[in-house]
Amino acid sequence: MTVSDTTVQALTRSAVPYGQGRARGLGADVMGVHGVEMDNLVALGLPVVPGLTVPIGSGAGLQNRETADTVIDLLEKLAVRGIWPAVRQERRPMLMHLRCSAPVPVSALPPAISVIGLSNRNIDALVDVIGRDRDIYDSWAANLRFVAEEALDVDADDLDDVEDDHPDSRTRVPALLDLIENSTGAAFPVDPAEQLGLAAKAMLNRWASPRGRRARSALSLPEDTGIALHVRALRLGSWNESGYGSAISRDLETGRYAPHGVFHLGVRRADPNPGPGDPLTQTPGGTQILDQIFATLEPHLRAVAEVEFEVRDRQLALLSAGPLEHPGPRAITHLAVDLANAGSMERSDAVRMLKPDLMQDLLHAQLTLTGREQLLAHGLPASPGAAVGEIALSSDAALRLAAEGRNVVLVSAETTPADVPALLAATAVITSNGGLASHAAVVARGAGRPAVCGATTLRIDTASSTVTAGDFTLHEGDVVSVNGRTGDVYIGSVPIRPAEPSDELEVLLGWADDIRRLRVRTNADNAEDAATAFRLGAEGIGLCRTEHQFLGDQLPLVQRLVLADDEAEEIEAIAALTAAQESDFTALLRVVGDRPITVRLLDAPLHEFLPSDGSYGDPARAERAAAAHESNPMLGLRGVRFAMVQTRLYPAQAEALFRAWVTVNAEGRSPKLEVMIPLVSLPGELAEAIAQVDRAARTVFEDTGIQVPYDVGSMVETPRAALLAGHLTADAQFLSFGTNDLTQLTYGFSRDDVEKAMLAHYLDHGLVTDSPFAVLDRDGVGALVSMAADAARAARPNVKLGVCGEHGGDPRSISFIDSVGLHYVSCSPRRVPVARLAAAHATLEHR
Repeated sequence: MTVSDTTVQALTRSAVPYGQGRARGLGADVMGVHGVEMDNLVALGLPVVPGLTVPIGSGAGLQNRETADTVIDLLEKLAVRGIWPAVRQERRPMLMHLRCSAPVPVSALPPAISVIGLSNRNIDALVDVIGRDRDIYDSWAANLRFVAEEALDVDADDLDDVEDDHPDSRTRVPALLDLIENSTGAAFPVDPAEQLGLAAKAMLNRWASPRGRRARSALSLPEDTGIALHVRALRLGSWNESGYGSAISRDLETGRYAPHGVFHLGVRRADPNPGPGDPLTQTPGGTQILDQIFATLEPHLRAVAEVEFEVRDRQLALLSAGPLEHPGPRAITHLAVDLANAGSMERSDAVRMLKPDLMQDLLHAQLTLTGREQLLAHGLPASPGAAVGEIALSSDAALRLAAEGRNVVLVSAETTPADVPALLAATAVITSNGGLASHAAVVARGAGRPAVCGATTLRIDTASSTVTAGDFTLHEGDVVSVNGRTGDVYIGSVPIRPAEPSDELEVLLGWADDIRRLRVRTNADNAEDAATAFRLGAEGIGLCRTEHQFLGDQLPLVQRLVLADDEAEEIEAIAALTAAQESDFTALLRVVGDRPITVRLLDAPLHEFLPSDGSYGDPARAERAAAAHESNPMLGLRGVRFAMVQTRLYPAQAEALFRAWVTVNAEGRSPKLEVMIPLVSLPGELAEAIAQVDRAARTVFEDTGIQVPYDVGSMVETPRAALLAGHLTADAQFLSFGTNDLTQLTYGFSRDDVEKAMLAHYLDHGLVTDSPFAVLDRDGVGALVSMAADAARAARPNVKLGVCGEHGGDPRSISFIDSVGLHYVSCSPRRVPVARLAAAHATLEHR
């Protein structure tokens, strides 16, 4: 039976059948989000439960008997069913179900009301058709309770007493009906139109109540935000051939297409949690129609689809359908690739579907949390991933425990280069001091170790070998679990889910590579890290920090140079250092192959190379170390400044690099060398340092007869270097922005201390929106980068421009870097895939 156009037009103001709102150009501001959802499903040709939408602002009209009668008449025609009177007149009965929706998605709406139209006049006949009575009585009791409290002003305590006295809904319904009649002086109406009017009144009153106002306030919705009411047919049939359920289109563990969910036999209840249910395979009539529905919905929604449905007479119809919230990166990745391969979307749209931040979960192990874990401390999420291990409160303890084959979590106030062997031996690191750009954070990210830094509530007592946080005290050797993605540390062992990158992710990243303009390099100081980065898609090395090669067993070499007493000792120290670096460079360049590699000459402040315990072996060395002490070593004799004083250092490093190149070139490899001078502030500094590098190249040429090809450039990590970028490119063939130090010096923030001491306060009070060491500050630091890039290109049009700070792995920072036209970003190895995807997103954003 069809509904005449005249009837539909007459109802446009009071009720719009599903599917008609779209045709009339009505949106969510009139129909609510559910009304628009159902209209879209009808437009897609999908089976939906018969229903009508009462537009926002018109719901009170259902309290008018004539309007409610007209709505019910139309609904019965749409459903080809009727609400039974006392005497059975047909074999296809229905009741009504009322739900609501707002103009925007809202999670705190009034609950749905089911079995409207049910009364003592038809209950027995309906139970006879269904074959069971419990579910329909449960829904009837819930209906009566809600309407009595919200529309009839029955005392809530009295309603609670009835529920306490009658746990079985079959006896609770008569008790509720008696309470309503005694409290209001009138029996609960039998007439379906009156019941519908009361249900609408109850729902609107709940939305207008203080509870509803609090919900709107929590969601920042206007106070006068209204709701649309949706009257749907609740079609009834035999228990064994009727029911309702829910399903999603994909297996969220694997991401693959595999519809699964639950099915419940019987009458659809108002209760949103009707129990565990049965597998979908138990659905009367089978689930083939769900495959057809999902095949339509996924390309339309471009999302994992979630549906609610009912089955009557073995026919399935949708109650709702939409995108699943938070399906996880595996499902999104598989879906994006499936839709693109099927021709349902362009590859660029598939790349857009997977957000770079979300992809982190595919690349790093994750803790499997239940909510029952005991939180020990919270700090900054300095390096993603998850690990479980025994607490070690010193480098020596970490190395000893690791040597015994035990998993270790290094816990320290902060770390220095001397701690790197322990950092590499540990499964994770936790520091009570330091921030996202601290030594521990940078080394952990480079090595792929989870790290939590700036966990300020931790009190570390090395004398008693304990760690205290609040009421908890743990001892060295106790087990903790580290979540480097959230910054949480838990007491005890939490199960870990390993990283599971899929083949589909590689496909998606390949498409991203075809789109992006920015090249992606890695920060790597050794062959192992470089190999990891290249396996993850890095196109070269954008930062090789040569000071990181002076760690572990080689730390005494640089200490010997720093503390040299005379020229002879200095020359011996330089020779030993050069030999060691040549070996390290050779191993690294073999892995680099024909790719580019930017080698930064020594940059670290000198205090990082001196013994952290103050033990120098002899009084003379201790005296020389004391003389080298600096009040602010990060702004002291480091980088190019040390090379101006110690003029043999940079030539020695460059010579080691060039001799390594000669060796690997003889083996058939031709790395593209870029030698970078750090911490430049004066064009004269840069010119002198470049001259030192050029002298080393001539020395190698004189010894080998081979002219090593290389570019020389400057790191831009001081504001003055950024301001003078045009002058620097008179000598520099490339500029690389060291955004960690550039941020530190632009703000005047200590990158090791600010996040611990004050940044949380600044974030809480809205002074900053993000840590500038995590997300590039566009207004200040970004302005310097943009200005410097423009000046450098004006002075040398073919200048290469890149970023080698950890901002090179942050998606929001990458968006800015792409917008100012730099050539590449460089980040820690395990952030390379994120940077590849983020660079593609940036290109699509700035098209």
